[in-house]
Amino acid sequence: MKELSVVITVMNEEENIKPLLETVRSALSAIDYEIILVDDGSTDKTKQQILEHADERTVLVELRKNYGQSTAMTAGIDHSHGRYVALLDGDLQNDPTDIPAMLELLKKEDWDVVAGNRKNRKDGFILRKIPSKIANALIRKMTGVYIKDYGCTLKIFRREIAEELGLYGELHRFIPVLAKLQGAKITQVDVKHHPRIHGKSKYGLNRTFKVMSDLVLMVFMRKYMQKPMHLFGPIGFVSFGIGVAINIYLLILKIMGNDIGGKPLLILGLILLLGGIQFITIGIVADINVRTYFESQNKKTYTVRRIYQAKREISQHSDAAL
Repeated sequence: MKELSVVITVMNEEENIKPLLETVRSALSAIDYEIILVDDGSTDKTKQQILEHADERTVLVELRKNYGQSTAMTAGIDHSHGRYVALLDGDLQNDPTDIPAMLELLKKEDWDVVAGNRKNRKDGFILRKIPSKIANALIRKMTGVYIKDYGCTLKIFRREIAEELGLYGELHRFIPVLAKLQGAKITQVDVKHHPRIHGKSKYGLNRTFKVMSDLVLMVFMRKYMQKPMHLFGPIGFVSFGIGVAINIYLLILKIMGNDIGGKPLLILGLILLLGGIQFITIGIVADINVRTYFESQNKKTYTVRRIYQAKREISQHSDAAL
């Protein structure tokens, strides 16, 4: 097994391939490594450039079409064999020379994930930096995972953490949150960042809205994945209780001879009553689905990092749970 697998996702980066590979090889010369390049549906000569400059340590995973960065990362991790896994962008904005120090920190201080923080980011201020700062602040506040720079791809993982990230859709922006769901110990270090020289950025302002949508999912997974009834139950009981109170009040008015047929309060009471029942029902069904999710796949509801007998470590486990 290699010590380190460097997973790099690329799409239409033909001009960056040669300098990228040269930089990675130079930076990791003292490490037993492999490079996993995932071609995510490139339409230029990216594939040809990779094959032209590949060596025995270079693996090309060519996807049939463009699936997106999260899926490409998953493909790269699936085809890697290193004890540790590093994620790196293919546009040369991340600096591979940061990897050895990050790997040493992970091993020396026993972290599960070391995330990069682009201290002097070389991107546009209005379209890139400001939306990024707002998104990072929101994610930290709502998920409780305090990472400064969620958008920095450069990260290093222990293999068992990387394999269980569960990257779907465009959740690569939330990798620290997904790792935290496994109980991973995460730290962050400042890393270098360079302006893009070749090619065109694949990111736009529209990704900010995607981040907000995915953030709702992350908050749910972080807080209620194993206990959805704790979210839907209180809402349902409060709604049901208010609906009952309103209808009791209207019943008293009716008994006293008042006409309640045209009162909007009657409709509100019925809506709250039925809505409360629906929320409680959704909570019950969601709890049953969670049980089915774990039991059907033989997943555990906990993760074991290591097992010690006396003072000796006897095994490492990754019984993944969300």
